[in-house]
Amino acid sequence: MKKSILLSAALVAGLLFTACTEEVEPEIIDSSQPQGDFTASATGDFVEQSGAGSTGSASLGTDSEGTTFLQFSSSFNTNLATGTVTVYLSTSSEFTTDPGNGNPDLYLVGGVRNAGVNNFKLDPVPGSQFTHVILWCGSANVPFGYAELQ
Repeated sequence: MKKSILLSAALVAGLLFTACTEEVEPEIIDSSQPQGDFTASATGDFVEQSGAGSTGSASLGTDSEGTTFLQFSSSFNTNLATGTVTVYLSTSSEFTTDPGNGNPDLYLVGGVRNAGVNNFKLDPVPGSQFTHVILWCGSANVPFGYAELQ
């Protein structure tokens, strides 16, 4: 009898502690997005090219963790009819390739698929010689716009 009372008391105590324990959902951190505050060190407005309707601005900066990002503003837009436009950092507003040797004056950032805010984590961090953002439509082989970062 004593064993059953002790067992019952242990079960009730276990249920009380379990019922009072709040389940905490794990926080999922998306490392491809800025964490905390984003602080821009250079910003530029897009200059439209090739009738692509490119608008908005680009900012180069760091988040609260010290990670470098290229961020497009909420007003960013360009012709995305082909699905993606390739984003480069460049040492000038001109997109020049050197297929045989690569081009040290271009830094491939990635593709953009959506208008509005876009964040691009830059790893490795590009050098200070990259002063422009270029929007390049590879399928048409034409520039869609550029922004000088100042």
